[in-house]
Amino acid sequence: MVERSEGVVIDINGPLVQARLPGSPTGEQVRLGALGLTGEVIGRSGDEAVVQVYESTEQLAPGDKVVPLGHPLVVELGPGMLGQIFDGTQRPLDRIALQSGDHIARGLVIPALDRDRVWGFTPNPALRVGERLKGGERLGTVQETSTIEHRVLVPPDVFGELIQLSPAGDYGVETVIARVREADGQVRDLQLFHRWPVRTPRPYTQRDHAVAPLLTGQRILDTFFPLLKGGKAAVPGPFGAGKTMVQQQIARWANADIVIYVGCGERGNELVDILETFPKLTDPHSGKSLMERTFLVANTSNMPVVAREASIYVGVTMAEYYRDQGYDVVMVADSTSRWAEALREVAGRLGQMPVEEGYPAYLSSRLSAFYERAGRVETLGGERGSVTLIGAVSPPGGDFSEPVTSHTKEIVQTFWALSKELADARHYPSVSWTDSFSGYVGTAASWWREQVDPSWEQKRATALGLLAQADELSRIVNLVGPEALSPEQRWALEGAGLIKEAVLQQSALDEVDSFASPQKQYALLDLIVGIYRQGILALGLGVPVQLLLEMPILGRARRAKSRYASSELEQLASFGVEVKHAFEQLTAEYRDGHH
Repeated sequence: MVERSEGVVIDINGPLVQARLPGSPTGEQVRLGALGLTGEVIGRSGDEAVVQVYESTEQLAPGDKVVPLGHPLVVELGPGMLGQIFDGTQRPLDRIALQSGDHIARGLVIPALDRDRVWGFTPNPALRVGERLKGGERLGTVQETSTIEHRVLVPPDVFGELIQLSPAGDYGVETVIARVREADGQVRDLQLFHRWPVRTPRPYTQRDHAVAPLLTGQRILDTFFPLLKGGKAAVPGPFGAGKTMVQQQIARWANADIVIYVGCGERGNELVDILETFPKLTDPHSGKSLMERTFLVANTSNMPVVAREASIYVGVTMAEYYRDQGYDVVMVADSTSRWAEALREVAGRLGQMPVEEGYPAYLSSRLSAFYERAGRVETLGGERGSVTLIGAVSPPGGDFSEPVTSHTKEIVQTFWALSKELADARHYPSVSWTDSFSGYVGTAASWWREQVDPSWEQKRATALGLLAQADELSRIVNLVGPEALSPEQRWALEGAGLIKEAVLQQSALDEVDSFASPQKQYALLDLIVGIYRQGILALGLGVPVQLLLEMPILGRARRAKSRYASSELEQLASFGVEVKHAFEQLTAEYRDGHH
């Protein structure tokens, strides 16, 4: 760390402080005033610096001292992060509560990782003293929770000769467990944790092409608009469209190793709801608490605006750290709209030129840079890991043409648009099949072909085509009534209705159907597309459409999703055979010419 002289506060404008601070580079962390408020240098002019402060600047006065810390905003990366709830600058909320009660005192400095806790460290048996070490190599392991093994890595910026490695034993995070002599002769002490600047993406060897879908168990997402591990997705939706429920379902059921939820500028009561429900959820993959592979970054709308801007970077840096250990990580950011509002507020105070709706001109590039940190990579240590980013967007009044939503739409590959109309009609998850899209269908199709069924892509296309046709037909029905439709068109409306009710609707509270395996998802899709096709054949033989619409088996098909669990595929298949018989019985007399 570089020793630099203290500065003084000259002028204060909300969270922006003008200070005389010679020699401090942009990005450096500082502490201000008697309370030691945390801030970050974001601009310079001669000897003067503009500092954005992460806390309220009340009672700060011109003439107060400013102490540069010699490093940018960093996070602590090491064992002990899982199961935690942090604030926007990685302070653990439980320890903040112990020190200052329900209201966060200003100037609190609390390390992210517990200094008193010891961890059972097992050194990497392949390492020998005297070997050359490079960033990203595994020094050893710690069992962080019962389900996640924490791989202690050489920090990315360390290269040199290993001169000491501690034996297996119990160590605190600050204990030196290895020493490395670098090329310039300096000896670096390595601990169980290291620090990393949040605005600098962690390095990797190379990007990979994402190949496996991120399976969430939600049919509308996995079957219709798939997302890949290492992909980027957005969930835009107006207030009340069920964004939080969709995100909770993803966090709970996704086939990822680690889940990070960043609550960025959401209302306090919504975040409290999440903070209270997450620790009670059971991880369906292990049967243990979901918090064993989850941590939360909570930054509510009443917390200082610039900490909100930082919270997204804090979350994604921690995600990249677990990716570097070879894990698949999902990060949900709720919501990037509030983050963009923080950018807008700070830009306004800096006097930067506003463009569309008052947002700064660099909104699009900042969003792109954030989403660019998603990806499946080969890590420095030779592992394969991924970060999947899912950003919630809250467009005011549900207007998808506003800047944050429209820029996000151009950046992401998967767009799960939530619809207020569907939510009002109690159709959940309220993902609109007309406004959503996925650019990953081709890659996902090869996975579905190999793992589930070769005809997945074709059945999916049939179902989406039927839904689009039904949307057109509904307009005609609204204008002139159903009598104007041909029998085929009336059956198409019925087919689309079946797809909506039997496939797309999925209650998060349904014990049987909250999660659907890919096999069950395909079986239900196959069943309903099969019913539609058998109906078309029956109409071709002259069966009146009214007879088809009155078939009792259709009602049972609508309820099949809740009757058959993912483990009861054989029973679901035999129900499909029953459906086929029902159609054969109905068409038998028409086949024989008894019209």
